[in-house]
Amino acid sequence: MSRLKNKTALITGGNSGIGLATAKEFLEQGANVIITGRSAAALEKAKKELNGQVHTILSNAGNLNDIRSLAKEVQQITPHLDVLFVNAGIGKFAPVEAVTEEHFDEQFNTNVKGAFFTIQQLLPVIKDGGSIILNTSVAAHMGMASSSIYSATKAALLNLARTLSTELLPRKIRVNAISPGPIATPILDKTGLTAEQVEGFKSSIQTQVPIGRMGDPSEIAKVATFFASDDSSFVLGTELIADGGMVTL
Repeated sequence: MSRLKNKTALITGGNSGIGLATAKEFLEQGANVIITGRSAAALEKAKKELNGQVHTILSNAGNLNDIRSLAKEVQQITPHLDVLFVNAGIGKFAPVEAVTEEHFDEQFNTNVKGAFFTIQQLLPVIKDGGSIILNTSVAAHMGMASSSIYSATKAALLNLARTLSTELLPRKIRVNAISPGPIATPILDKTGLTAEQVEGFKSSIQTQVPIGRMGDPSEIAKVATFFASDDSSFVLGTELIADGGMVTL
């Protein structure tokens, strides 16, 4: 249980779902952990759930001013980072005729623009030989109705894993992506769908997963640990699909 001993990791959107599960897993593997979130109350709740073992930074991944100040706030806690897990993201769904500019901009501002500039601003504090992990989605590989904007943002992140890995070769910083399938997280309650529609979505999606169930956030956290650890020292610019066989079987 010490695969991340002496490593310091920052997890954006670490106050719930996959981010929170990953913070717990990283702590168990010996890492020092910092989590960000846009809600002070949610961060405090997550810190209590993690027995006060994490540092928290109030930061909205969709706000460039917050992102620009992130490196300074990190350096008040630690001089460097070994791992950056760009996990913060949102998902909203609408048929093409109902998509508004606000719907489009909100998702691209958080999922793509926010992710890119988070990496850019934190690069000076990421150690050479460090690891950057992007949380994407199998939606990037599917033609799922009403998901055109969300899926496009996740496809953009997959490309970033490759292009940034190339750019960061001189510093030996590895950039990789995790593409989860359907995971039981609070994001499903923030999609703009009604409670009845969410339940219908869950029932429908489970029938498409060969393993017969939705994933648990802890299962994605273990994939993140692989990318964060030295076990993946020869892996860069790649994607690991964790979806119960949904797009591969």
